[in-house]
Amino acid sequence: MSVINQLRLKVARWPYSLVSVIASLSAFGAYTCMYAFRKSFAAGTYTGQQYLHVDYKAWLVIAQVVGYTLSKFYGIRFIAEISGKYRAKSILILIGVSWVALLGFATVPAPWNIIFLFINGFPLGMIWGLIFGYLEGRKATEFMAAVLSISLIFASGFVKTIGRTLMSSLHVNEYLMPFLTGALFVIPLLLFILMLELIPHPTEEDKALRSERSPMTADERKRFLLRFLPGIILTIIVYVLLTVMRDIRDNFEVEIWAGLGIKNNSIYTNIDSMISIIVLVAISLLILIKNNLRAFSIIHLLIICGCVLAGVSTVLFNMRYIDSITWMSLAGLGLYLGYVPYNAIFFERMIASFKYRSNVGFVMYIADAMGYLGSISILLIKEIGRPGISWENFYNEGLLTLSVVGGAGAILSLIYFLNTANRQRKQNSEQELKLFTT
Repeated sequence: MSVINQLRLKVARWPYSLVSVIASLSAFGAYTCMYAFRKSFAAGTYTGQQYLHVDYKAWLVIAQVVGYTLSKFYGIRFIAEISGKYRAKSILILIGVSWVALLGFATVPAPWNIIFLFINGFPLGMIWGLIFGYLEGRKATEFMAAVLSISLIFASGFVKTIGRTLMSSLHVNEYLMPFLTGALFVIPLLLFILMLELIPHPTEEDKALRSERSPMTADERKRFLLRFLPGIILTIIVYVLLTVMRDIRDNFEVEIWAGLGIKNNSIYTNIDSMISIIVLVAISLLILIKNNLRAFSIIHLLIICGCVLAGVSTVLFNMRYIDSITWMSLAGLGLYLGYVPYNAIFFERMIASFKYRSNVGFVMYIADAMGYLGSISILLIKEIGRPGISWENFYNEGLLTLSVVGGAGAILSLIYFLNTANRQRKQNSEQELKLFTT
């Protein structure tokens, strides 16, 4: 028996709540470390450069997102089929490739270094599914996934703060900064992955409460899609909008704040930390709800409220009832109230509600692939069709669209899944009645 397996057996004897907390913090730490390799380049502005009439930084974002998007399409199969024993090795290899690509970005002159952002993005697109695989299918998945998902909010601002600090305090140029930022997170990444490897496998109680999770064949994936196709389509529409707006905020937050007249390096972490705490509390409370369908319905309500909050706060800002910091805080909170549940617990509770033997990674990567494809498309539309519009105004308009279309789509999704659950209950009751009467 390997040393890892021996340690895992020892950890399995610890209290379930303690193991859940350790797993949560390990997943949070590992994904935050990944962000240092993915989003640190966004701390630079790379002003004054254009190629083919498109802003250089926009090219960088597009190149990375193209790689990330292709990774999501590849991940539909890769994440669905991968065995748990290969997760740690895969994570380390993929992040290692992305780090080497950042060295290429630092050493090769523009515009040729744009290709290295594509190479950087492709391997990183599979990290979420690999890390979430350690957490899914457990009675404490809500709490663990909520903590993991907060890294989506916290890590972005945290990494930008570190990147901006390296440039301002140590005078590191903005091309070398992403590689050096990644270097700061190599040892923490190794420690967090080791901790994830020590997490015990789901218990029999976990499997009974949430249904068993397993790799899926091509035929099983096809049947799953056909079973829930209308709901998945509605879900993808909402998720694409949320992904687009979240990506704009994530990649061009420096430019948005500057356009609003605020250039404080600490504001990214301050605002995102506050949003992280609120979203963490909201999602973690769902662990108290045992009924999977009820929890699934409440998750829909969170998404609807998030879309509405993003739109209402934007209207209030445009009417000058609130200032720019309040608007960015409320709009960011609404955006992540809608976005984070899809990355944490939406598909977890969906699978558990219908007791469908599958895994979260498969359906999550379908949504992600479409989401990032939408993000690329919107970036190209903005840079080619509306190059003159500022990022803060583009973000403003996008939030209003998200509020209306996203909110309506989430309402229709809720109606569909509730009707599907009612039909399934009736079918089960009829089958039980036939068995009883024969």
